[in-house]
Amino acid sequence: MSINGWEMMIPIAFFAGTGVRVANELGAGNGRGARFATIVSVTQSLIIGLFFWVIIMLFHNQIAWIFSSSEEVLMAVNKLSILLAFTVLLNSVQPVLSGVAVGSGWQSYVAYINLGCYYCIGVPFGFVMGWVFNFGVMGIWAGMIFGGTAVQTMILAFITMRCDWEKEAQKANTRVNKWSNIIK
Repeated sequence: MSINGWEMMIPIAFFAGTGVRVANELGAGNGRGARFATIVSVTQSLIIGLFFWVIIMLFHNQIAWIFSSSEEVLMAVNKLSILLAFTVLLNSVQPVLSGVAVGSGWQSYVAYINLGCYYCIGVPFGFVMGWVFNFGVMGIWAGMIFGGTAVQTMILAFITMRCDWEKEAQKANTRVNKWSNIIK
């Protein structure tokens, strides 16, 4: 999980940067700019995620040597490394899409999607995989990845792809005008 934490710093930075950039573009009335910023950020983060995915898949036998020389630990890490690879890949895209949503003013959607995906899908799926089907840690982790993170990523990607960016820019302009009139 240390490797996931290290790699996760990159998408978290993209989350913040993309959210600000999309919000600025929408606030300026530039829907095309917000769309372009979204495409660039998601693509760059996906490429970085794919790079780390390939590294983990190629060196899954050697990764554990960084942390331990115990044969038991080496075997466990080798067994779980494929889940680590998919965790890294999905966690490279999901935060960026969340940043787009936050920058677009869809914070409540992100909160509901997050809660629904993790607590209504991911946790029960992980429980079933881990305890009912006796996959243990691997099942719990797989349930959270494929039941929670993957579903959330797909939903956010769908919402982002279907977005009418010019309409979102108009909404942002309306909000800015509303609040600027209140302040005067």
